[in-house]
Order: sequence, then structure tokens, then C-alpha cells
Amino acid sequence: MKPDIKICGLKTPEAVDRALARGATHIGFIFFEKSPRYIEPDLAGKLADRARGKAMIVAVVVDANNDDLDEIMTMVRPDMLQLHGSESPERVLTIKTLYNVLVMKAMSVRDRDDLRRVESYIGIVDRFLFDAKPPVGSDLPGGNGVSFDWSVLGWLDGRVDYMLSGGLNKDNVGVALASTNATGVDISSGVESEPGVKDLAKIDAFFDAFEDAIMPAQASGS
Repeated sequence: MKPDIKICGLKTPEAVDRALARGATHIGFIFFEKSPRYIEPDLAGKLADRARGKAMIVAVVVDANNDDLDEIMTMVRPDMLQLHGSESPERVLTIKTLYNVLVMKAMSVRDRDDLRRVESYIGIVDRFLFDAKPPVGSDLPGGNGVSFDWSVLGWLDGRVDYMLSGGLNKDNVGVALASTNATGVDISSGVESEPGVKDLAKIDAFFDAFEDAIMPAQASGS
């Protein structure tokens, strides 16, 4: 099957429309105020309406409290919440119960030991997202434009459905897909001209590279 593509950190109608036109399966909005990709829920809701029914709408939060989640769920009506903080399995289950929404749990990875936490979330989350651990001094849990050693993901078994994130761009997406069992890729800084500013030409270039990478697999029917 063709891998999913999530374009994350969108803030403008033009970027949303280009991502959709090129075939994005997931559209991500970030509700973490320290991020240069932060967007107010009311504006995100308007942009989400452009994508509704065309792609999965994903709200990215970091250890959000219920009041914040109430506002996001009301204004944005996302199809999925991406939990990018230190949310425990119990907190994830509470969120799923309260909001009846799909949940993707992001985990920061540097080595195989970081994947040991996955076990406790299996059967609770709907999908995982593996991102690189942030560089020293960064306040951002993701969107830092750095990758990790993807070979450590070979330790996972078929119970773990995951998207790959962290430092992806047009030059390495083919290698990323070929060297992992990721069922989707998540990109943000790799299609930006500067932090928080999506570049339409870079979005096009990424999708072109993605299509080139999966072409042999599609031709063989896999």
C-alpha cells in the first residue's frame, strides 16, 4: 500500500491547498506555543475546513490539559490527536475515552532503548510516530530538522504501526521508506524556507521525490 504523507505545522490556506493538491493524506496543526508553527485554534479550524473529507486532520499537542483539548476539539474538530509530550498510557486512554478520537503517540528516539516504552502503549494508541530526540538546548519536542538512526526501528514487530518523522526532506525520503517499515512519513521543517514558513516549491519537490521513491513498489503491485 502507498505510504501516508503528513504535512505538519501548516498555517496558511495556500500551504494547506498545495499539500492537498499533491496528495497529502494527513494535515497537521500544532498547538504548542513555543513552536514557530503554533496556530490559534480558531484559525486552525478554518484551515481544517478546507481539508475536511479530503485528508485526516491532526491536532498536535504537548501535554495538553483538558481545557485546551476541549477548545481544540470544539474549534478544529480533528480526526486525530497527536500527543507529542510525556503522556502516559493512562492519560492516552483517558483522552481517547473523553473525546472519542484517534490518537497517535509521538516518541523521541535516539537508540533502541528509547523504543522499549512502545510496549506499554500497544493496544491503546492507534498509531505511533517516531521522531528524533531534540538537540541539546531545544525547547521543541519535534520539528527540529534532525533525524535518528532508522536502523533501530528494525527491532519493532508487526504490532507497531508507525509514521516516521525527524529530518525528512526530498533527498532522504526514499532511503527512509526503503530502510524502515514505516507506513507513513511526517514532514514539517523539510518543506520550509524558514522555521514556520512553508515553501510551496519545497512541498512540490518533496512529493516529487516521494512519488519517485514508491514508483518501483507500485509498479510491482506491492
